[in-house]
Amino acid sequence: MQEPMHGHDIRVELRRMDHWLDTLLVREPTPPQVVRQLAARRKRRDSSQALSQAYAKEGDYARAYRYFLQYSAYKDSLTMEGTTRRLAALEYKQNLLKKEAQIQQLNRQRRVREQVARRQQQFVVALVACVALLAGVAFVLIRTNRARQLANHQLREQKETLQHTLTELKATQNQLIQSEKMASLGELTAGIAHEIQNPLNFVNNFSEVSNELVAELRECQHQQPRDPELEQELLADVQQNLKKISEHGSRASAIVRGMLEHARTSTGQKESVDLNALTEEYTQLAYHGARAKDQTFEARLTTNLDPRLGRVLAVPQEVSRVLLNVLSNAFYAVQKKQEGHPTGYQPEVSVSTKRTGQQVEIHVRDNGIGVPTSLKQKVFQPFFTTKPAGEGTGLGLSLSYDIITKGYGGTFTLESEEGQFTELTLTLPAVAA
Repeated sequence: MQEPMHGHDIRVELRRMDHWLDTLLVREPTPPQVVRQLAARRKRRDSSQALSQAYAKEGDYARAYRYFLQYSAYKDSLTMEGTTRRLAALEYKQNLLKKEAQIQQLNRQRRVREQVARRQQQFVVALVACVALLAGVAFVLIRTNRARQLANHQLREQKETLQHTLTELKATQNQLIQSEKMASLGELTAGIAHEIQNPLNFVNNFSEVSNELVAELRECQHQQPRDPELEQELLADVQQNLKKISEHGSRASAIVRGMLEHARTSTGQKESVDLNALTEEYTQLAYHGARAKDQTFEARLTTNLDPRLGRVLAVPQEVSRVLLNVLSNAFYAVQKKQEGHPTGYQPEVSVSTKRTGQQVEIHVRDNGIGVPTSLKQKVFQPFFTTKPAGEGTGLGLSLSYDIITKGYGGTFTLESEEGQFTELTLTLPAVAA
């Protein structure tokens, strides 16, 4: 029994249906007998509903259901009666509307015929105007098409010229980059040659001394009586010389290995690098490279390397090239200032490293000629250089800037005061401890 759950909805529906029947009876002429029959059906419907609800409350759902069926039958009967009367009224109204629609349609047809006649006249006039307009448009399009073809031809020629120029520019740029690499390699070679010369001089000197000691030892062996203490002393000197020869030979081998490592083609694969050791090595190489160009050049070189610096993940050849470019520029700056200040000036280059959080810093400072304020913004631009023609390509700092900032996500900054100092600061991500 769902009636108790929806009693309110059913009451609303009954009131709506009764209102509908009352409206039809008032609007349409209805015989009194029919009105009495409808009233009797309403009473029986309401009685059946009341009985059904009463038995449902008492728990006698069988009788409640039976009266609910009677209530539904009376309700459907009243609904059908109202629907029949409404359909009849609607049919009458529909016939009336059809007659009115036919009259309106005849009027519309008459107006349409008049409009068609007017439109035909307007169409003829418009057609003539359109033909004239199309002729004018066609003339303009023909001229525009010819102008566009001429412009396209000129654009194709310009594109071909620009493409050719771009190809030549790329080839020139590659040549300049290669020249910069060769210049860097030349500076490295000069430094390495100076570095190797020192251990080779030691090897040669100790070899000559050892040969003299061996000759003296042979003479002692042929003397009578023999002097065992002198022989032991000579043998100890020879052994010490051989040890020094081995040490300096190993030093020369390490330098050669470093040179080969730098000259080796980079695979682009990053590895853990001891940045302090790399900085120390290339500081010395850059200094000796500057001295190889000018034997009279002397500079105070100071290093302050942070022992907590740790390692970085990098391509050794790339970082070493950056260090060599920066340090070579620093020695060039102090050398040029020394040429203009023959007395009273002490060239000085300082290199320091520092760890700050998850980054490592490299500071290269010199007391050289400095950079004018107007040129600071151009220092990292490709092909810009303050060196005389033939002494630089202007790509060293540009390539170094790209390697640090784009290759490793680091920073590359410059601070300088003309005639006083220049300091370049490089930052790289550190390897997590």
